[in-house]
Amino acid sequence: MPLTAARAKPAVPFGGIYRLVDFALSNLVNSHYLHIVVLTQYKSHSLDRHVAKTWRMSTLLGNYVAPVPAQQRVGKHWYLGSADAIYQCLNIIEDERPDIVVVVGADHVYRMDFSQMVDQHVESGAEITVAGIRQPIGMADQFGVIETDPSDPVRIAAFREKPSDPVAVPGSPDEIFASMGNYVINADALIAAVTADAADPNSRHDMGGDLVPAFVEKGTAAVYDFIKNDVPGSTDRDRDYWRDVGTLDSYYDANQDLISIEPVFNLYNDSWPVFTGYTGLPPAKFVHAGPGRLGHAADSIVSPGVLVSGATVSGSILSPFTHLHSWAQVTDSVLMDGVQVQRYAQVHRAIIDKNVVVPERARIGLDREHDLARGFTVTESGITVVPKGHVIES
Repeated sequence: MPLTAARAKPAVPFGGIYRLVDFALSNLVNSHYLHIVVLTQYKSHSLDRHVAKTWRMSTLLGNYVAPVPAQQRVGKHWYLGSADAIYQCLNIIEDERPDIVVVVGADHVYRMDFSQMVDQHVESGAEITVAGIRQPIGMADQFGVIETDPSDPVRIAAFREKPSDPVAVPGSPDEIFASMGNYVINADALIAAVTADAADPNSRHDMGGDLVPAFVEKGTAAVYDFIKNDVPGSTDRDRDYWRDVGTLDSYYDANQDLISIEPVFNLYNDSWPVFTGYTGLPPAKFVHAGPGRLGHAADSIVSPGVLVSGATVSGSILSPFTHLHSWAQVTDSVLMDGVQVQRYAQVHRAIIDKNVVVPERARIGLDREHDLARGFTVTESGITVVPKGHVIES
């Protein structure tokens, strides 16, 4: 919140022209998995619309990306958790009759070839494989932590939520395996597991919190080390990049990861593209080059349809149809579609959602108390967030 006040998190814009869901879907498509359903529930209209308009597959070849709304197929309740979402949509699995199901979260930023994870899963003989990313052991209390069997480093010995006494990765005493929220599961085992979970009144009906521990107890759970994933075109700098943008600060930081000279996450990898729906937009334009009135941007991403008219931009993400007027200054900020920054206005370390008009001489992100008084959200690190369509008084 407030970016999710009117939309599901996977529909939150990111990196100028993308939605968060585009990263998960692009990974699946680039892995050549082309029968995909997106299970939606919370304020899903913009997500459903984006998937329907953008992710069109070849019907001739039987491929699809289909948004599936919550349907109450097995009772008068909405999804109780990620495992329950799958249970309530088992008809899809029964219709397709796959051998293996890949289950991924829809709101993480990363590149991953899931076919490599599936290959290890098949070779291991496990019923479920959980993708694990190496994180500093001091961050264990922020993740679901995967602990492996010392005699078999692929086999999961324990799965614990946010432990205070984590077990390190074998051979790497300063690291733990954190669950990425991505799973490869044998279809028959998945059907049996979510069916049993649905009948358990004490379950939270969560993939990571309930299903994975059940497979671990059976001895049929394996871990896939994300650092082994070799995505075409990746660099040593971004090959194991993964961000859970679950907070405003992490969302802001992930956007900033895109804009350095050698970005921490490289959007310009055409061997493993991130697909999205923006087409037919005019190019970005920079106007005015007179003394004291120079339209320019540095260390920034400037999307199609942006107009920088005598304004100064640095360290920022400008989404389509953003318009910055003369003598405006935007620094270290994320501006979403259709934001208007009027003359002499200043925006610093801010996230401004769609269609906000920043009036002439307004100052955002420069005075915490003033921002709070105007109803903006200000994070602990000092990022000011202006919600979608908010009217800022002059």
